[in-house]
Amino acid sequence: MFLVNICLGSVKIPMYDVIQSLTGGEASKTAWEYIVLHYRLPKAVTAVLVGIGLSISGLLMQTLFRNPLAGPDVLGLSSGASLGVAFVILGAGMLSGVFAGFFLSPYGIVLAAIAGSFIVLLAILVVAQKLRDTMAILIIGLMFSSFTGAIVGVLSYFSTAEQLQKFTFWALGSLGNLPWSNIIILAVACFTGLLMAALCIKPLDALLLGERYAKSMGINFKRTRILIIIATSLLTGAITAFTGPIVFIGLVVPHIAKLIFKTSSHLVLFWATILIGAGILLFCDTFTQLPGSEYVLPINAIASIIGAPIVIWLLLHKRKGIFS
Repeated sequence: MFLVNICLGSVKIPMYDVIQSLTGGEASKTAWEYIVLHYRLPKAVTAVLVGIGLSISGLLMQTLFRNPLAGPDVLGLSSGASLGVAFVILGAGMLSGVFAGFFLSPYGIVLAAIAGSFIVLLAILVVAQKLRDTMAILIIGLMFSSFTGAIVGVLSYFSTAEQLQKFTFWALGSLGNLPWSNIIILAVACFTGLLMAALCIKPLDALLLGERYAKSMGINFKRTRILIIIATSLLTGAITAFTGPIVFIGLVVPHIAKLIFKTSSHLVLFWATILIGAGILLFCDTFTQLPGSEYVLPINAIASIIGAPIVIWLLLHKRKGIFS
């Protein structure tokens, strides 16, 4: 899928020339080599990082809440990150020149998005301590999404046309046009989050049977929960900052991994989710480019078209044990 994603686009490039360009050789046309190295390769690398990060976030959330419908977008984490970015993009005019310059930089946007998703997740966990009904927790997550959406609406009302246009294009989601400096920041955030998630593999298996069982097995539940919070916020915040709020990937991919490998072992699901998440987002990104056209569809549109039927199918087959 990585190579196919690079081959296809407004200009179709043969697989041989793609491999030649990636391995330091010479392509048949200089223009093809330039397209591969300066446009399609960064976009494909971004798709891999985003697919992995969102999928692992979904796996962590579903196990922590023991809810098959949990995910970074369903529980409001993406909305929280969007709110942080909205404050930066739409509210930058309220800040002085030095502060506005910092917050509009890649580092400032990432910090704002991470902070937004972190605050929302903390609020959901506080509520989860009061409520044991997982459906109620999901409803509260949706309420957080509505609340943050309302604040974004207020900020939009007082923003300029240029600020609104910038935020709208960001919210539609895009994997392209990221310079390598931004991709490096995203990669560092993703690898840090993945490392934290990997440290939770054994505790996650125990959490499947509940908090009390995990504690009886000697698992430090508070430490595990903090690691999951930080890892999920880091992954979701950084990804949302650079690519926009991409939906469905975090919700669907862990279930596909469970369906294929028929196991609840997180040692298997961790690596399966990484591979499937990267492959599915590369697949979605391939379809965003209209064949023979310069127009590129928003990644969110394609992810929703592919993801929504899968979620409906999973819900219809709930009684058959797919969610176990």
